[in-house]
Amino acid sequence: MKTVYLDNNATTQVAPEVLEAMLPYFHEYYGNPSSMHSFGGQVARKIREAREQVAALLGASPDEIVFTSCGTESDNAAIRSALTIHPERRHIVTSRVEHPAVKSLCANLAGQGYRITELPVEKNGLLDMEQFVGSLTPDTAIVSLMWANNETGVIFPVEKAAELARERGILFHTDAVQSTGKIPINMRTNAIDMLSFSGHKLHAPKGIGVLYVRKGTRFSPFLIGGHQEKGRRGGTENTPSIIGLGSACELAARHLKTENTTVRRMRDKLETTLLAKIPNARVNGDSEQRLPNTTNISFEFVEGEGILLLMNEYGICASSGSACTSGSLQPSHVLRAMGVPFTMAHGSIRFSLSIFTTEEEIDFTIGKMPPIIERLRGMSPYWTSVAQACTSV
Repeated sequence: MKTVYLDNNATTQVAPEVLEAMLPYFHEYYGNPSSMHSFGGQVARKIREAREQVAALLGASPDEIVFTSCGTESDNAAIRSALTIHPERRHIVTSRVEHPAVKSLCANLAGQGYRITELPVEKNGLLDMEQFVGSLTPDTAIVSLMWANNETGVIFPVEKAAELARERGILFHTDAVQSTGKIPINMRTNAIDMLSFSGHKLHAPKGIGVLYVRKGTRFSPFLIGGHQEKGRRGGTENTPSIIGLGSACELAARHLKTENTTVRRMRDKLETTLLAKIPNARVNGDSEQRLPNTTNISFEFVEGEGILLLMNEYGICASSGSACTSGSLQPSHVLRAMGVPFTMAHGSIRFSLSIFTTEEEIDFTIGKMPPIIERLRGMSPYWTSVAQACTSV
């Protein structure tokens, strides 16, 4: 059975050219890049090249790139650094729809006496900027807002928010795990102080991430050890993955247009056709301010877990929310924050495409989804009563 993979916001396949770039550094060029000898020196040069490739995708300087193990580490490092740099400040501003990498950390910090403001979102998932401005105080150490939501794809106006924070002398961090490689980012033209992303979301391997730290921003390291990353992150470099990430960033830069044309068109085709064929369905999130690869669709009166199980029978992979919270039986905290009705929130499915998604896969999914929903609704007493009521009118 062929796999139709539409869960790219959870993770992506390693691109063939990325894997090819990595392989020699597992067995042939295995030297420690910190060594004095030339065998290690050639590895150090390759890491510098990868750093330049990452910086180019972000419109940043290579000196502003810190390699980490993942997006979660990068998020933690940014927020904890701000609290260390400003120990007198005890306030953090974030949103109700953040990834657990930020949301759970803030809950932990609240238990340590920090004051957390979680900004609400509107029904379309966007921020109320007046509430954002009103949340900023002299006690605020850092603002951490995601650039794009992992469940709905909704894009926050982080560049504007960063300007407002800078005007008040407040550090600004963005979790850009979902947006990096999907929409243009240019750190030279914004006021964002720190930015996080993860390699496995843009066709690099798992276990490698980036923290961008703007030049001149005071920074306290999260992992303290050796002199690696100019003292900003201790630990021997994960050489193969760093090189793979550099290659993936170069690939992403080349395919930005494809993401925003071909991938967007296939996403729109999937979305509009399913809404036309399946009654009582809706898209969650703003229709314009959204990533080009993501659609989150709720199918009323059915359970998301049931939908995914039947999709799996056809080899179709998607998600009912964040992969980091898929073990929970509660509706998505993102959809709850948006005020999505309970009967809709439980039946939400996130489809997320990539540059490797094909038209045939979209057509196959379109063909299978209506009978899947119809079958599940046939077993739902709620749907039966609704259908009978509509028939009797």
